[in-house]
Amino acid sequence: MSDARHVLVLPDRDAAEEVAEALAERFGVPEEPQLVRDALAGEDDAEDAQWLVVVEDPDGRYDAPQLDALAAEYEGWREGE
Repeated sequence: MSDARHVLVLPDRDAAEEVAEALAERFGVPEEPQLVRDALAGEDDAEDAQWLVVVEDPDGRYDAPQLDALAAEYEGWREGE
């Protein structure tokens, strides 16, 4: 059974924005993925925030290993659910 969404965790906003663009180019994601700032627990410093790129995938169209590879290109990873 496939996940209804994929969450890619990136080290900063620039990487998250680049991944969002790459998703449209490489995977044909029809709508802009959601970017979410995720402050690390107990950290108030904006420098210690990660960025999440949330890709809705209700039909299971996107290949998880390819998404893993894309996130890794930007020093990130895909959260397993």
